[in-house]
Order: sequence, then structure tokens, then C-alpha cells
Amino acid sequence: MRVLGIETSCDETAAAIVERDEAGNGRIVSNIVRSQFEEHAAYGGVVPELAARSHVSHLDGIIRRACDEAGLSLSDVDAIAATAGPGLIGGVLVGLTTAKAIAAALGKPLVAVNHLEGHALTARLTDRIAFPYLMLLVSGGHSQFALVRGVGQYERWGGTIDDALGEAFDKVAKLLGLGVPGGPHVERQALQGNPTRFAFPKPLLKEDRLDFSFSGLKTAVRLAAEQLAPLTDADVADICASFQRTVSTIVATRSTAALRRFSVELPDAASQLVVAGGVAANREIGDALRHAANAAGARLVVPPPALCTDNGAMVAWAGAERLALGSSDPMGFSAKARWPLDSADMRPGYAA
Repeated sequence: MRVLGIETSCDETAAAIVERDEAGNGRIVSNIVRSQFEEHAAYGGVVPELAARSHVSHLDGIIRRACDEAGLSLSDVDAIAATAGPGLIGGVLVGLTTAKAIAAALGKPLVAVNHLEGHALTARLTDRIAFPYLMLLVSGGHSQFALVRGVGQYERWGGTIDDALGEAFDKVAKLLGLGVPGGPHVERQALQGNPTRFAFPKPLLKEDRLDFSFSGLKTAVRLAAEQLAPLTDADVADICASFQRTVSTIVATRSTAALRRFSVELPDAASQLVVAGGVAANREIGDALRHAANAAGARLVVPPPALCTDNGAMVAWAGAERLALGSSDPMGFSAKARWPLDSADMRPGYAA
């Protein structure tokens, strides 16, 4: 089965072709991603209208490149999958409408993919991980734990009550004048800093829940920077290192608690933690998660960095997983700015 996947939920214009055999093995045939970092850099963040216009300008060419890299034509694919939400609604509409047009013109099935499900299932493409498993999604727009029982079968165990972790990284980077994307800039500065200089707060950490809160931590960073202004290079590095160490501690502590719950609720299942989203590429957070997983006797799976950030391959694979269960979607499927992973309509075949 060959599936074309289209991703336009934020500021990456992406298309990919993925193959899935009858045994459930996957292979990425092509994967093209165009970032819009430079287009939004002057604004300090993603401007939804600009993002949507850029998708309109570049998506056709990205799809063409994905086909060329695969050595295939659009008529050679078996289905068209596209992110239908959640995300910036203008961008989501561009990708989903394009997918509908291609599917209608070629008489191919359409699969409307939840962006979060794309992240949730990527580890099955890269590592052949079996259900069930625990997922930690940490990205620019989402921070949450979810139990993944199967395709379309998700239980949300906790999430952020304010900022997502990637958003917190971006805001700290902007506050310190480091540029975008914030995560890599903060991580590079942190390598040169003292992670114990600032004792930043760890919101909610003493509470018996799996939720995150990063707004107060972000405020503490701002106050520390204001008290030291003007900042030296050493100040910036120390703030970044202390912020990153605090975040790593929060994420690792929460993951330990989530793995403990997993072992209690699914005592007969192998303990497995999948980390998805762009923040998964952060090395210190990754090391903290590996330590937490090892201590819990769990398997930790982190897809390659290029497949943790937004991409078309994850959308194509989620589409292939759904098609394998006989699920596709009608042309009237609507784009959604909000679409929780545990929604009732995530069940395969719901919209058919």
C-alpha cells in the first residue's frame, strides 16, 4: 500500500510517500519538508495568515518533489492522507483541500488524519513498536501523556494547563533575544552555562497528577533576566542551562509517574514509552527520559529527529494504518482547528 501524506498544520509545508506491507512493515519512499522559519523570523513567531499563503504557494511543488524522489506519479499511490487538524485552520484547509482535489481527480480514497495521531503512530513506522504503549508528546503546540491502545484508541492521561513545552522554549528564547526556533538556540546556550545558578520553580510537580504547567516557569525566567539586565553572555547561558535543567527534571518526574500508572493499569503489557514532537530532539531532556525509563524498567523509543518534528511521512503512515483497518473519510470531512486525540471520532470508520 502506497500513501501520499500532506502536512500543513503550522509552518512546515510537507509531503511524503510511505509504503506499508500486509505484515504492517513500513518504509519511507520520499519525505520532503519545507520550513518557513525565515518568513516568520521578523515577527518572533508564526503568523497564521503568512503561513497559509506560503502553503498555497509551495504545496504543489512539494508534492511534485515527493513524487519525483519516489520515482512515482500521483496515479501510482493508493490513497491520499492529509492533516485535517488540529492546527492553524488556514494552513490545515490548504492541505486538506489539496488532498481532496487529488483524491477526487484520481478516484483515490481520502484519509483525514489527526496531526497528533501522526506523532503517536510514528514509532510503529520507525521501530515496529506494538500496542499498547505510553506516549509523551512534547512539541510547540502540545504537551501531553496518552495511552495508545491501538489506531484511534487513545486515553489522555495528562497535559499542559497553559503553555506547551515547545512554546515555553520559544518564549524564553525570544525573551533572551536568541531568535527562532527557540529550542535549538536555548539548548546551544545551555551547553555553555551553569544549570544550578538559578533555582527556577517546578509548577505542579508536588501534585499527584500528570499535568504540566510552564507559564510560571517562564515568568520566573523573565524576572531573573530583568533583575540582571543588561545581561552578559554568561548570564544568558546560565539562564538557559537552569531553565533546561528545570524542564528536564519536570518531564522526567512526570514520566516516572506515568510509567508507574501504566504498569498498574496494564500489568500484563510490556512497559514502553514513546516520545514524540520536536522537543524530543533536546539531548538533556532525552537523557533525563532515558534515565527515568531505565529506572522503571521500560523501553524508551524516540524516532529520528526529522520524524519527531512535523513531516508528511507521519501523516502518510497514520493514513496507511487507518486504511489497513478499512477506514477512509468522505470528501465532506471538515478541517478542525481543535481536535483532541481522545475524541470519539478518532475511531477508525467513524466518519465513513
